[in-house]
Amino acid sequence: MFIRTESFRQFLRLYPIISIIIAIHILLWLLIFLSLPFGTTLLQHMIGFNFLISEGEYWRLVTPIFVHSGFGHMLFNSFSLVLFGPALENMLGKGKFVIAYLLTGILANLATFYIEPLEFAHVGSSGAIFGLFGIYLYMVVFRKDLINHMNSQLIITILVIGLVMTFINSNVNIVAHIFGFIAGAIVAPLVLPKTSGQPQIIMAGDTSYRPRMRIPRHFSIKHLLWLIIIILVILGIFL
Repeated sequence: MFIRTESFRQFLRLYPIISIIIAIHILLWLLIFLSLPFGTTLLQHMIGFNFLISEGEYWRLVTPIFVHSGFGHMLFNSFSLVLFGPALENMLGKGKFVIAYLLTGILANLATFYIEPLEFAHVGSSGAIFGLFGIYLYMVVFRKDLINHMNSQLIITILVIGLVMTFINSNVNIVAHIFGFIAGAIVAPLVLPKTSGQPQIIMAGDTSYRPRMRIPRHFSIKHLLWLIIIILVILGIFL
C-alpha cells in the first residue's frame, strides 16, 4: 500500500497532484530559505498567524498548508505525501483528492484559529496529512470493501503512533492534527467511491487498473528499505 515501486517518471505520470504539491513545497522552501531577497517577506505573508487572520488576512488559512519551518519539516511532510497520498489520489481521482486535501487542511487551520490564542503562529501541511489519515480510518471502520485487512491493521498502527507522538512532542500543532483527522473522517463519505466490491487499496505498482494495486510476491531488500523509510517518515512527521 505504501511501498512505492514506480520510477520517478511513472510517479509523476500516475500521481500528478501529489507531484505538484511536493513541487510547491520544494519551490517555496528554496525561495524562503536560500536567502533570496523576497524570501523573508514571502514567509511572513504565508504563516498562519492568528492575529492577522482575525484582522482579515484569511488567505493565511490556506497558505500554511504549503510552507514549512525548515528543510527537515518540508522533507518529512513531502515524503509522507509520497507514501500515503498515491493510493487516495488513485481512488478519489484528481479533483476529489485536491478537494479533500485542501478542505481538511483549511478546517485544521480554522480550528487552530478558533482554539489557539491570537499570538499563535504555525506552518506545515500536517493538518492536511492527518486529513488523509482520517479518510483511511473511515475506510477501515465503515468501508471495508475499499481496503484489505493487512492494510487496515497498518493504518491503525500508524494512527496510534501518531496520537502518542502528537501529545508527547513539543512544537506540534495538536489542534491541527486532531481536527485535520476529524475533518478527513467527515469528508471521507463525500469523496470515496460509492460502489462496493473487493478491497481496492492493496499495493502500489499495477497501472493496468487504476484503483487496484499489485502485491509483490517476494519481500526483497528494496521492500525492507522502504519499510525503514516509512518508519522514519512516520516518526518525522509527528515530531
